[in-house]
Amino acid sequence: MQPTLIVLAAGMGSRYGGLKQLDSVGPNGETIMDYSVFDAARAGFGKVVFIIRNYFRTDFEALFAHRYGDAIEVAFVAQEPEKELPPEFTVPPSRTKPWGTAHAMLMAAPQTHTPFAVINADDFYGREAYEALAHFLCNNFSQTCPVNNHYAMVGYQICNTLSEAGGVSRGICSVNQQNMLTGVVERHRIRTETSGEIVYENNLGALSEVSPNTLVSMNCWGFTPDFFSHIRCAFHTFIHERGDDIGAEFYIPFAVNQLIKDQKASVEVLRTDAQWFGITFPEDRPYAQAQISKLIANGVYPKSIIHK
Repeated sequence: MQPTLIVLAAGMGSRYGGLKQLDSVGPNGETIMDYSVFDAARAGFGKVVFIIRNYFRTDFEALFAHRYGDAIEVAFVAQEPEKELPPEFTVPPSRTKPWGTAHAMLMAAPQTHTPFAVINADDFYGREAYEALAHFLCNNFSQTCPVNNHYAMVGYQICNTLSEAGGVSRGICSVNQQNMLTGVVERHRIRTETSGEIVYENNLGALSEVSPNTLVSMNCWGFTPDFFSHIRCAFHTFIHERGDDIGAEFYIPFAVNQLIKDQKASVEVLRTDAQWFGITFPEDRPYAQAQISKLIANGVYPKSIIHK
């Protein structure tokens, strides 16, 4: 049994202004996604499912369908607002974007038959994250005796996830003594002050300090296939309650928090002291390129990881 990697890439077209401007961070045009797939494949993942949008599907498939050779099976699914809705509900005419990351996961259900990890397309998590998730998923699932309702989240120290270019949003985690997640709270405008303190800003502009080793969720999760039925039910509830709000989105932490609150699932925190990085601001790209160069120089990655 090989786990599946689900890559949340439906927002790429709007974020990058089109696939032609997809940011490269490697010496041969490699994207952050390429390093994620490379790390997943060598950790034992057997398939990657890219969640995209129909309007850039043709270009995306042309770019990524054969990019990894025989290293990993590749599949594509599209997230659109009208998919997975309750039969009695119609998408509001003014709504054009899909319903968020947890809704995106439902698109991957027909292509996902093994335990799976979920990541953001533009986030670099490090090889340790995929090794930890592969170990967790393979140990907690078998075809004859699956362990359901027990999931995992890779937790990063907040000091290893910040950007020098500006404030960021992070999901700050609460963890009990058994190393189980008890909740995720989204905080915004998190930054490092000139004094060295890490703070976040609430809606009224007041600052609160955060310990550097506070664990945060970077949307790096491990689930078993039973999770799809949980989020489908939760999504339908969400639609009935907030479907007319054109800005409402159904996020993975929202669904996980509700499952934990209702005692329907447990989430084990896989701690890592790895350095996370992503491209939130244009100024983040040189830093990402420099980090990749260091990893190549240290032998973590070969000079080229994509199939030509």
